Amino acid sequence: MSGIPQLHRIPAQKRVKPGLKVTAAEQPKNRIGRDAAGVRAAFYIRHGKRVFDVIGAAVALIIASPILFLCAVAVLLESRGPAFFRQWRVGKNGKPFQVFKLRTMIHGADKRGPKITASGDSRITRVGRILRKTKMDELPQLFNVLRGEMSLVGPRPEVPEYTLKYSLAERKILDVKPGITGPASLVHINEEKLLAGRADKEHFYVTTIMRRKLEIDLTYCRNISLFEDLKNILLTVGAPFIPGGSQTKSLETSPPASEGAAD
Repeated sequence: MSGIPQLHRIPAQKRVKPGLKVTAAEQPKNRIGRDAAGVRAAFYIRHGKRVFDVIGAAVALIIASPILFLCAVAVLLESRGPAFFRQWRVGKNGKPFQVFKLRTMIHGADKRGPKITASGDSRITRVGRILRKTKMDELPQLFNVLRGEMSLVGPRPEVPEYTLKYSLAERKILDVKPGITGPASLVHINEEKLLAGRADKEHFYVTTIMRRKLEIDLTYCRNISLFEDLKNILLTVGAPFIPGGSQTKSLETSPPASEGAAD
């Protein structure tokens, strides 16, 4: 990382490949190209991303509404309690909001165990296991997107207790809206399996997994674009059909990237 700022301080003539010469006419063109790219990114972040979210969420709800209905009925038939589950999460600028999900656990599970859920948790219902594996339990969050609380792509929102553990640098993640999916979610798509083998689930999540996810999401936040959002959505749609888990396995033996970094 320290090499990146140094690169920007080197004159353009010294960064070119040997044998190539940057002319005085080409330098303004390169600068104009970078400026234009920056303007496009800024416009997308300020205006285009919200338009993309609203159109995308509305279309997705129309297409997925029959599936969402059948899933809700399956949840109601299997166990006592409502079909949907709401939980307080922290959104943009630290503003709390209630995230919507299809209920995948027994009614009142949040009062009968830890907030961290791992594979094999006895509180997860049979229907809930299928919903979690296919990520269909996240479909109701399309309503959060339409309400302006979330984006289609962005960092996953955390519960207030965990955001209090963010370091000052990590709190920059709260400068953007949380998302239904994102690069960190894709890399850690099987994190429940990884947590299942840990005795210290919550400690391991906060000191290792959460830190890695924040690093990935902060990189996304510095490079938000329509292309990146489309790429993450396509990867998310295909994720249930692609064997995964290799990304998270490396965390079992590697040390935390920033253990104890939280304030």
